[in-house]
Amino acid sequence: MSRRRNLERHRENLAEIRDIMNSMKTLAYMETRKLARFLDSQHAVVRNIEEVAADLISFYPQSTATAKAASPVYILIGTQRGFCGDFNHSLLHHLEASMQQHPPGGAPVLIGIGHRLCSLLENDARVAATIENASVAEEVTSVLGRLVNELSALQEQNRMLNLYGLYHGVEGGIVMQKILPPFQQYLQKQPLFPYPPALNETPQQFLVKLTDHYLFAVLHEMLYTSLMAENHQRMTHLDGAVKHLDDESTELARRCNAMRQEEIIEEIEVILLSAANLDQDRPRRPEQKPGRV
Repeated sequence: MSRRRNLERHRENLAEIRDIMNSMKTLAYMETRKLARFLDSQHAVVRNIEEVAADLISFYPQSTATAKAASPVYILIGTQRGFCGDFNHSLLHHLEASMQQHPPGGAPVLIGIGHRLCSLLENDARVAATIENASVAEEVTSVLGRLVNELSALQEQNRMLNLYGLYHGVEGGIVMQKILPPFQQYLQKQPLFPYPPALNETPQQFLVKLTDHYLFAVLHEMLYTSLMAENHQRMTHLDGAVKHLDDESTELARRCNAMRQEEIIEEIEVILLSAANLDQDRPRRPEQKPGRV
């Protein structure tokens, strides 16, 4: 009976863990629904800025900043919390593979975002800064503020940054995105309109201001996208864990039922054996002789 009780206690503990994990999965799902609205708006902002930049550069290609031979800076966006599988490890593997295929011009500089990711980068000499990541969408703005401060400090050392973002995309793949210098892909673009845009300042001044808006918008987009991918992976990971706990709980219930049946059979056997012993120990009454009439 003690074994069955131990199994029942173990099953109750698994049920509590299962409820906690299922609640975490529900919270991750709710966060993806909220992030979807944020991402739709942020994608639209980035597209609008890129369309303005493409229009301007098609008429004034000389206004763009040229990439200088500086050490590349990589922003690695990982997770703040766990239950995400190999989310952070795959990010670092992709970074190392990318550097082997396309060696950077100088010593790379890394900025890690996310407690779980930064714990993997503790002994990496290339890390210039580590930042706590957001757990929910409302915390992204504060993360962006700390990131901008770190980038400003690096920019004081290097006038122009070769800045890259490395993060998980919504579709599941890892994205390596060049951020600064911006708009390099539009240098060979042909104008879509017959006349250049009317400006109240020089194209260079306008593009510098547009770059500030672009950097703010694209960093927002990257952080939201990574957080969306993180919650998707957390949902998948927790869903598998919940199913595994359900299977294990079912198996424990089957074993408990089997043990209970064995206990009932043993109790019945004890009862039958006790009844048989009572019949044997009970004294028999003497047979009465028939009397005379």
